[in-house]
Amino acid sequence: MARQSKYKQCAFCKKRIDEIDFKDVAVIQKYITSWGKIKSIRESGSCAKHQRSLSHAIKRARFMALLAYTNK
Repeated sequence: MARQSKYKQCAFCKKRIDEIDFKDVAVIQKYITSWGKIKSIRESGSCAKHQRSLSHAIKRARFMALLAYTNK
């Protein structure tokens, strides 16, 4: 019997994406909770490298007013 992995495979590694663009709001919104928080590595399924890049892109998009800080 083959064991299934606990974690998802990183979507950015699958697509061979090196850098995440902060202007691509459609992609970034998948990694934000309904309250506007950044999802954890376990929830998002991304690797550590892309999680850091993703959080940096989300923070930049918030600063540039492309995303709201909260969804309330």
